[in-house]
Amino acid sequence: MDDVVKGKRILVTGSAGVIGLEMLDRLMDRGGIVLSSDRYPIPARYNKLVTHLQRDLTAAPLYELYDFRPQIIFHLAAAFERSQESPAFWRVNWHDNALLSHNLIDLAKDLPALETFVFASSYLIYNPLLYTYDVPPNRPRFLKEDDPVSPRNITGACKYYTEHELQFVQDHYNPALRIINARIYRVYGHGSMDIISRWVRAAMTDQPVELYNKENCFDYIFAGDVAEGLIRLAENTQAKGVVNLGSGIPRSVQSISDILGIHFPEWPSLIKDLGTTERVECSCADLTKLKQTTNWVPTIDPEQGIQAIIQFESSLSQGEI
Repeated sequence: MDDVVKGKRILVTGSAGVIGLEMLDRLMDRGGIVLSSDRYPIPARYNKLVTHLQRDLTAAPLYELYDFRPQIIFHLAAAFERSQESPAFWRVNWHDNALLSHNLIDLAKDLPALETFVFASSYLIYNPLLYTYDVPPNRPRFLKEDDPVSPRNITGACKYYTEHELQFVQDHYNPALRIINARIYRVYGHGSMDIISRWVRAAMTDQPVELYNKENCFDYIFAGDVAEGLIRLAENTQAKGVVNLGSGIPRSVQSISDILGIHFPEWPSLIKDLGTTERVECSCADLTKLKQTTNWVPTIDPEQGIQAIIQFESSLSQGEI
């Protein structure tokens, strides 16, 4: 399946992000010809290996992308906040999720060489009544691709709309286009703003943290596994439509805190427990379709992922990265 990527012209949006950098490494290892795009720069180590376009993709025209003639697009660029989004996020969401994706898809519909479009969607599309509760349930809800949808917030709504825009392009402009909407769960990784990375940085600097809804149960997936999963979906020509991409293993917020306590003995003293402040979430990805289409599942559990983040943050603080 590696031949699907080798020698192909591949566009990666959001390439400077936590998933994007993991993806660049893997695509280069597989022999892809990569154009990366982000409003931020990428590390200098990529300068001779990929072509980087540092610009805002909401600013048309996008001649550079059209001239590149991509055969595969991995659309990762997005903005997120916590599930209960703030008023300040409203404009950010419109710019970074709705408008950016629309501009890219408007370009994609006119790309004659485009074969595969892989979109980093979100599990926030599923109806939250499926996986949120007044009291903690006995087991989490394993969400399936055909479960009812009702986007949980404006980020989820934009993701769902983008999925439909891609379908519109396939229906009316490029029937041969293979579309993969990977509904991704709780991502964490090197240098990101996810809760695990923020907690690691707080523990390393003895900063207090607020803990609430420790009963919440999430599907945490390491950014490297997300990148690998997206590429494997692109490599398998039978993969298409909505596919869940998570670890498939539910972990409580309390269990994540306990792992940090193993690495940082002072961690418990840094925590201010606010109790249960909102409906309890207990969600996880059903990975049946992912397994069937890729013969692969994510391999990095939170214990390994947290250890990797600690090593990364330590190297960063010592100026080694």
